[in-house]
Amino acid sequence: MGELKLKVLRTEALTAHIRTLELAAEDGGKLPGFSAGAHIRVTLPDGTERHYSLVNIFPDADATADPTVYRLGIRLEEDGKGGSRYMHGLGAGDVVDASLPRNDFALIDTDAPALLIAGGIGVTPLISMASELKAKGRPFGFHYAGRSRGLLAFVEELAAIDANALTLHCDDEPETCIDLKSLIGKAPADGHVYVCGPRGMIEAVREIAHARGLAKDHVHFELFDAPQTETGDKAFEVEISSTGQVFTVPPGKSIIEVLEAEGVDLIYDCQRGDCGICQTTVLEGVPDHRDVILTDDERAANDVMQICVSRAKSARLVLDL
Repeated sequence: MGELKLKVLRTEALTAHIRTLELAAEDGGKLPGFSAGAHIRVTLPDGTERHYSLVNIFPDADATADPTVYRLGIRLEEDGKGGSRYMHGLGAGDVVDASLPRNDFALIDTDAPALLIAGGIGVTPLISMASELKAKGRPFGFHYAGRSRGLLAFVEELAAIDANALTLHCDDEPETCIDLKSLIGKAPADGHVYVCGPRGMIEAVREIAHARGLAKDHVHFELFDAPQTETGDKAFEVEISSTGQVFTVPPGKSIIEVLEAEGVDLIYDCQRGDCGICQTTVLEGVPDHRDVILTDDERAANDVMQICVSRAKSARLVLDL
């Protein structure tokens, strides 16, 4: 169960597939503060959790330090596992269990310029970043990409934060299509890039920034795609080097899921391959990398892997656990 009980105050459809929810403490008490990029984990009726970014549209420190409302933006995923459908079905008065705010995608405390790049519903954590940057008078540019203008949510709120910093990019408008190579190529060498959206966008930003020579710790990202079983996935073995134990990881199960079920103590968080907390040294075998953390060069070395999402190309992996 979550540490917070939150009551839905109101919901609103922003686009055909994106809905915003405003939540308050069920008992009318204060809500814990949060920082830009933070999320809460909402517990679904089946006991599983989904994480949703907290959206702050006000360039005011009090909006996050002492919030009276949590605002979420949720896209309905037709092919998802039901979490977004449950959230879209909530109405005023409904109560959900949620975690305390947590931030794995925080703004770096620096006066260097920030480049914010959002794809689709990945805009949600970056809105709070834009609000915080504006409140602190820090320079930033905000580039928001989607298939068409009608599918872009929170556009009015972003324009109210800083219309001059905002650029919209639409796939069906060739003159506005996002050019990641050009954007990152113009970014100051000491600047920080923050990107949230689909896997392909994150991987492209990561590689372009790497090729341009931007420091890896100046490129920050959060992935909104949940890991999916891929066609052709096969079972493979994982050997724990410290004990010699061998476990079989079947299709549809992650290394973390299998090892935890067998009592192996692990440290991890996102389970999407974007935070790096579960990174593990590979002593033998060839990983099938499915994270967005490692650069292509790091993947080619095959000496570390993210065990929350990555699998194996070899029959067995020996891990330094």
